[in-house]
This record gives sequence, structure tokens and C-alpha cells, in this order.
Amino acid sequence: MQALTIYVAAALAEIAGCFAFWAWFRLGQSILWLVPGMAALAFFAWALTFSPADQAGRAYAVYGGIYIVASLLWLWAVEGHRPDHWDLLGAAICLSGAAIILWAPRGG
Repeated sequence: MQALTIYVAAALAEIAGCFAFWAWFRLGQSILWLVPGMAALAFFAWALTFSPADQAGRAYAVYGGIYIVASLLWLWAVEGHRPDHWDLLGAAICLSGAAIILWAPRGG
């Protein structure tokens, strides 16, 4: 459960940080949106260091699955577009892969 909390916090921070850039560049918001955006991206990088994975690459791979699901939730909650069944199928496949990477028994 702690791993999920870490990955979800990291995902929300990264999406919020990236969305701040999107809002500034694509939606015409103030450049001041970049200040909290950069802070969110720094928090994302810091939070991901708490991953239970032994290697950074594995932590990032697992995070990718969580990020995809969080992005689709952002699409729905913030941008007002409900994910379709293809989005949900793709997210389920990615989460399955992330779970295998994180919890697979590994020999020495």
C-alpha cells in the first residue's frame, strides 16, 4: 500500500507540473503558472526516490503504469473528458505490467 501511495503522489505531482506548462503554453495562462509547476515537478522527482524498487529503472517502469492511469483520471476530473473503453483497456494492461515488474519474485 505504501508503494501505491508513493507512485500516486508522484503521478499527481508530475501531471500537475506538466499541466502547468500546458496551461501556460497551450491555454494562454500566465507564465506564473510555471512556478508551482516547477515545484510540483521537483516534488515528483523526490517522491519517486521513495519507491520500494531496488533499481531506478524498475521504479520508473512501475511508475509508468500508475502514471497512465493517473493521466486518464486527470483527463476525466480536470479536463472533463471521460476515458473511453480503449483508454481503460490500455490502462489495465499497463497496470498489469507494472504489478508484474514490481512484485515478481526475483532470484539473486
